[in-house]
Amino acid sequence: MDIINQKRTRVQLREHDVIDTETTDFPGNYPGYDDAWSQDKFEKKFKVNIVRKEDFCLEYDMIGVDAAITNAIRRILLAEVPTMAIEKVFIYNNTSIIQDEVLAHRLGLIPIKADPRLFEYRQEGDAEGTAEDTLEFQLQIKCTKNPHAPKDATTSEELFKNSKVYSGHMKWLPLENQGELYKESDIKPVYDDILIAKLRPGHELDMKMHCVKGIGKDHAKFSPVATASYRLLPEITLLQEVEGEQADRLAKCFSDGVIEVVNCSDGRRVAKVKNARKDTCSRNVFRHDDLKDSVKLTRVKDHFICSVESTGALPPDTLVCEAIKVLMGKCRLFLNELDSAGVGRV
Repeated sequence: MDIINQKRTRVQLREHDVIDTETTDFPGNYPGYDDAWSQDKFEKKFKVNIVRKEDFCLEYDMIGVDAAITNAIRRILLAEVPTMAIEKVFIYNNTSIIQDEVLAHRLGLIPIKADPRLFEYRQEGDAEGTAEDTLEFQLQIKCTKNPHAPKDATTSEELFKNSKVYSGHMKWLPLENQGELYKESDIKPVYDDILIAKLRPGHELDMKMHCVKGIGKDHAKFSPVATASYRLLPEITLLQEVEGEQADRLAKCFSDGVIEVVNCSDGRRVAKVKNARKDTCSRNVFRHDDLKDSVKLTRVKDHFICSVESTGALPPDTLVCEAIKVLMGKCRLFLNELDSAGVGRV
């Protein structure tokens, strides 16, 4: 029974392969185990633990679900949670060395701090846009010589004014009643120090930009996350006591903080598992013939360590909640399709 339970709940990492990677917890697969899905059993087992929360980063554990659910949330975060991004660039003057198309592409990738939930999708064929579906920015800047530059100046920052164009130079132009609804601090580029172009005396940029609501499935610039990933929780089991010089080598086989060497009361130095969560599963320990049989490496099949890094349009915890709402909407649509087709639910 212990072997069966190990196959059901753990992925095992061996020297040359990884085994038990498949999902096998379905009814009738293992005698003696009731793997039939039930709402009560799911609610008792399912947990979400927030491990680390910062302005742009979130790390949380999702426990008691299948990989398909976790991966669905990750994919929705990447491609189906909407944000606002620059879609149209109206260039009135561009005498810099950057071509109009390249400049427009760079502008489109600048993350915009604006809550997409407050805006509608722009209707297809609508070239102008309205206050309900469009944000307008203006960029006007000209590079000139600095008359007060030091005689020994050598850098462009000293010799010229406005030699570098940053996202902070973009100015929001409220449409209709947007100035009453939103503060100036609510609508702006997430970062003010994103380099857009380099200018020299005589170069000038004059343009307006329209931001619209979209999803990453249509273009990567609408993706609200820089990264969204998950991994299984590592487990490290010491099968025998490792001490002395071997303990030091064992600790070096893993990432910092995974294995510690402790001093025992009898003077021996023994290796202990300190924090298996930090392990990157490199399997370097299997390179040592005298150590590889002393360690067992596994990963918990239904314990996912999820990491989300927001681009800044919305906090990462809000993005996860929005992704779950999208997933729920997909499920409702599917159930409605089953009902309309006359197919019974299981």
